[in-house]
Amino acid sequence: MSGKRITQHQEILYMSARKSGKSQETAAAKAGVSERSGRRIEKNGRQLASVNRHWRTREDPFTAIWEKELAPLLESQPDLTGLTLWEYLEDKYPSQFSYTLLRTLQRRVKHWKATQGPDKPVIFRQSVPAGQQGLSDFSHPNSIITLKGKLFNHLLYQFRLAYSGWRYVKVTLGGESYSALADGLQSAFQLAGGSPIEHRTDSLSAAFINRVEEQKLTASYQALCAHYNVRATRNNRGVSHENGAIECAHGSFKRRLDQALKLRGSYDFETIKEYQCFLNTITERLNKRCLSRFKEEQRQLQPLPKERFMDYSEVSLKVTRSSTLEIKRVLYTVPARMIGETVRVHIYHDRLAIYVGQTLTITLPRVYPKPGNERARSINYRHLIHSLSSKPQAFRFLQFRDELLPSDVYRKLWSVCDQQFQSQEACKWMVAVLRIASDHDCEEPLGNELLALLDENKLLPPLKTLQDRYLGHQAVPQIQARQHDLMSYDHLLKGHWYHTGVGHA
Repeated sequence: MSGKRITQHQEILYMSARKSGKSQETAAAKAGVSERSGRRIEKNGRQLASVNRHWRTREDPFTAIWEKELAPLLESQPDLTGLTLWEYLEDKYPSQFSYTLLRTLQRRVKHWKATQGPDKPVIFRQSVPAGQQGLSDFSHPNSIITLKGKLFNHLLYQFRLAYSGWRYVKVTLGGESYSALADGLQSAFQLAGGSPIEHRTDSLSAAFINRVEEQKLTASYQALCAHYNVRATRNNRGVSHENGAIECAHGSFKRRLDQALKLRGSYDFETIKEYQCFLNTITERLNKRCLSRFKEEQRQLQPLPKERFMDYSEVSLKVTRSSTLEIKRVLYTVPARMIGETVRVHIYHDRLAIYVGQTLTITLPRVYPKPGNERARSINYRHLIHSLSSKPQAFRFLQFRDELLPSDVYRKLWSVCDQQFQSQEACKWMVAVLRIASDHDCEEPLGNELLALLDENKLLPPLKTLQDRYLGHQAVPQIQARQHDLMSYDHLLKGHWYHTGVGHA
């Protein structure tokens, strides 16, 4: 075409067409040139072989500083990018290297890394036999989950069989710990119907906070694996791709979770149990894809022992005179009848099981300090309210008064009643309301009813009104008194018993 240079690619297309028997007109049309240009191509007999150009068509703008400044920087820090080096030049040599040179510098850096840079990690693809290896890991969900409108901080524990890809996912509270790992791993073994020969984890550095806890975790974990006849292995710290079979499973599961939540239309759940059921549904759908390989792998799994291994840590504590226990920097209340008793506490990742002797006395949900806080409290007013009813004035300056109130509704009621009533009456009123809520199991409806009065700009009812409504008027039974015959005492003192109408006995 007139005014346009004929490229080497067009020449190759033209000559290829001619060699295949096409006419000059057809070959020229295929190459996008005129017939005259085609004849000239044939006449000149140009070299059509591809030639690698080894010369520059323009001057290199980085010649003066590449070997002097940029190459030494890359040798000391190979992870530096072309953009970072361009910004370095912009700061050191203002206006000398325009932004249009960035792409040139990026190509230069890319070429240096490929020809002179350090070796990159090599991924060695694995082919694991059936029943040989299972992997465990914890991860944070990408989606923000709430329980009854409140943010739910948690981890997802995931176990996966390397051969079939079968997986198990469980909600974990409080971060990585031995109890969370033991609980999730044993649940996965039970659901799979057996255990693999080898169990692989990461370094589990997040599961302990000091050297002593690391030693305890290692000993407990080794005992757990020995119970199931499983060989424990770990990948190198900071090398996540050594756990690739589980790391990639995290990504696929969290993407499916996010899609399922969007389809559900809500990220909020009523209970942890409801949320776990939702996760189970997603896991079952993913496991359908590998059902045939999983059935094949099940035949190679080791049989399970009859009993589960200990998946908790144990401490022995004495209940204080305040009816409290402090466990893992968290203060818990227990029923007042346990004051002074030495109890054994089995610490799971999601609950505390408290034993008096060999008897399981009470189970409490486990609480963790919030991020940024070293301590927390778990106060249940039902444990203390009967004792507090006899000392209502102790409520005002109670150390954990705010935590004793079960909800924001009751905190607002306390704020209002403290202003409406006299100091002593306010304490008696609040303690009595909590006593009624506990004894009649009406915490939520009672609180909402009293709060509705405030919304209608009404005063809180006096204590007697509430007592009459919930306690009612109890009728006093009529007891008929019968006076004994005085002569019977004389007979009693003489060793005889006298009963009117019967005679001596």
